[in-house]
Amino acid sequence: MKLGIIGLPQSGKTTIFNAITRGNAPTTASAGRFEVRTAMVDVPDPRVDILSKMFNPKKTIYAKMTYADIAGLETGSAKSGISGQLLNQLAQMDGFLLVVRAFESDLVMHPNGNVNAKRDVDSMLSELLLNDLIAVERKLERLVDERKKGGTDKALNEKQTALFTRLHEALNNGTPLRTLEYSQEDVKELSSFGLLSRKPVLVVFNLSEGQSAPEMQLDVPSVALMGKLEMEIAQLSAEDAEMFMQEYGIKELSLNKMIRLSYDLLQVQSFFTVGEDEVRAWETKRGATAQESAGEIHTDLAKGFVRAEVVAYDDLTSLGSMNEAKLKGKLRLEGKEYPVKDGDIVHIRSSL
Repeated sequence: MKLGIIGLPQSGKTTIFNAITRGNAPTTASAGRFEVRTAMVDVPDPRVDILSKMFNPKKTIYAKMTYADIAGLETGSAKSGISGQLLNQLAQMDGFLLVVRAFESDLVMHPNGNVNAKRDVDSMLSELLLNDLIAVERKLERLVDERKKGGTDKALNEKQTALFTRLHEALNNGTPLRTLEYSQEDVKELSSFGLLSRKPVLVVFNLSEGQSAPEMQLDVPSVALMGKLEMEIAQLSAEDAEMFMQEYGIKELSLNKMIRLSYDLLQVQSFFTVGEDEVRAWETKRGATAQESAGEIHTDLAKGFVRAEVVAYDDLTSLGSMNEAKLKGKLRLEGKEYPVKDGDIVHIRSSL
């Protein structure tokens, strides 16, 4: 899973990126250079630690989350859309952390002249929507040209026209595409189209030390962080960080908080595979079937799926071993349509 950290120039995107990833990337952008910084972080999960103690494996592997700090988003491009280089990066993301500046600074000027968090949220979300409107209008124009020229699949053209007309109506009404419902066929059709307002968004208000979060009603989830302070804490040892957090009344590091919120944003969950060689956490979509989750481990396991051996995390840890789980009837055989639960320990039986 990959989340793009986006925002206006001087919003503190890289500061938030460093706070989440424990990085030390320069927080001043290189003039005229398009930059994307990427970091993969372990998903903190005490269940992995407990399972590792139970099985004493050769390797313990946590689930991963990837964050990309993407060059500043410029607003006001309604006529031409977002630049190709930036659009290419944004289209690759599974969702966005939209960093919004709430801090005041005499040293760092706001690109719009003054700090106004509500204005910036609205303008950036509108920019994503307007870019989609341009893309959908162009697609509809191409579909009209195809019908005039003939020689194309008429049924396919009609289906695509109906779908993109629905998208166009929503966008014209200012409705982001993530709020619409889609059939599996629609999702497949749109999977390679890179529509930005279909992607989930978490607004991150970047505060100065001791500042309160802005009060406003949003149509997307939000969180407030003291970005600079959190970045400084992320560079400290665990002991020093704990003392620092107590002093400033910070109950949870942004790294842990943001990963949890990232999971919620992307609607993913963790399941585990265990053994003497490896204890590992995997991420899968909430509601994913056993066969779909098997594909997260390896595509061959999904193709050759026969059965899944499943035991709930709470059952396994309370009973103390896999043998006890079997004896107590807590280890179950499930078919390919079984909806994997968060924390399930899963072993896939495959014919391949």
